[in-house]
Amino acid sequence: MAKENPFDPDLVRELANLIADTDLSEIEVEKGDLRIRVARTVTAAVSVPVAAPAALAPAPVVAPPPAAAEASAAAAKPGGPHPGAVLSPMVGTAYRKPSPDAKAFVEIGSKVQAGDKVLLVEAMKTFNEIVAPRAGTVTAIYVEDGTPVEYGEPLLVIE
Repeated sequence: MAKENPFDPDLVRELANLIADTDLSEIEVEKGDLRIRVARTVTAAVSVPVAAPAALAPAPVVAPPPAAAEASAAAAKPGGPHPGAVLSPMVGTAYRKPSPDAKAFVEIGSKVQAGDKVLLVEAMKTFNEIVAPRAGTVTAIYVEDGTPVEYGEPLLVIE
């Protein structure tokens, strides 16, 4: 006796095409016992401004203690985009932790690899993963857990 396969590859293809044609990051369909969820990873594109040669002169850098660095980074938003800034790909609410009682994805000084999850941005009850666009060290975090963010707003800096 042949068992009926509830999996419908054509439905999955249709859902994937729907996501590709819209700004959705995930879609879920449920029918009886069958539940299909299709999601895509949203990555932020970062543009790097070219500085004038005079602006490239090295400046002395004094590293503050880690606690002071985190407080000053969170308090002061940058005047212009930093070349290593990870920008918000959407309007929403930023979360530094996967749940209220969990530890943060990253802290200042955390080493990350390209593709590592660094934040979540919730928009329309959907949690979108913000991943590191490149490997490096987190040197500044500009958002607190649960704060609203705008499209293109710097979230953190990876150098």
